[in-house]
Amino acid sequence: MKKELHIATWNRAEHFKFFNKFEEPFFGTTIQFDCTKAYHKSKELGVSFFVYYLHKTIVAVNKIENFRYRIEDDKVYLYETINASATILRDDKTFGFSEIEYDENLRNFESNFNNEATRVQNTPGLFTKEYHENIIHFSALPWINFTSISHSRSFSMPDSCPKFSFGKMTDEKGVKKIPMAVHVHHGLIDGHHLGLFFEEFERLMNE
Repeated sequence: MKKELHIATWNRAEHFKFFNKFEEPFFGTTIQFDCTKAYHKSKELGVSFFVYYLHKTIVAVNKIENFRYRIEDDKVYLYETINASATILRDDKTFGFSEIEYDENLRNFESNFNNEATRVQNTPGLFTKEYHENIIHFSALPWINFTSISHSRSFSMPDSCPKFSFGKMTDEKGVKKIPMAVHVHHGLIDGHHLGLFFEEFERLMNE
């Protein structure tokens, strides 16, 4: 479900029109998160840590309205819910794009993830289905403790989906940290909204 925003009366109308003209309207940042408590909680629950922080990410996304905006044919829509399109690695080290249905309940989301991961792992190619606009792009690079990251982008292809990347988890004297990069469309999201997301994500990770 989605509804169209009336851009003419939107308080971000000028911001949207300005940044939407850019060849590269995305901006982003990288933050190191203390994930000690979340890591131990995932192990206590018997849930993959990847699934655990993916779930916390998508829950936080769905709580911040601006992260549910999408641009389609120069119109802005607000989606009721946002799903996760995570890259799924196969045994042959290729990957495919997924679309994992959102559920605020961790166990239900875990089941959705497992079903989708199995489907992608058994389906060849990069694009394994028809994807929707109400998604985030999500990837993990567990081999790299990065401090910044950039993304491959086709400027001619319309895109307003936020992009999330996680890196290698490190451990120093029992404190576990993980880098998280977020890139968002500046016509829809400002630094204030990005800050709200990080606050909500941190809160969820420390529940």
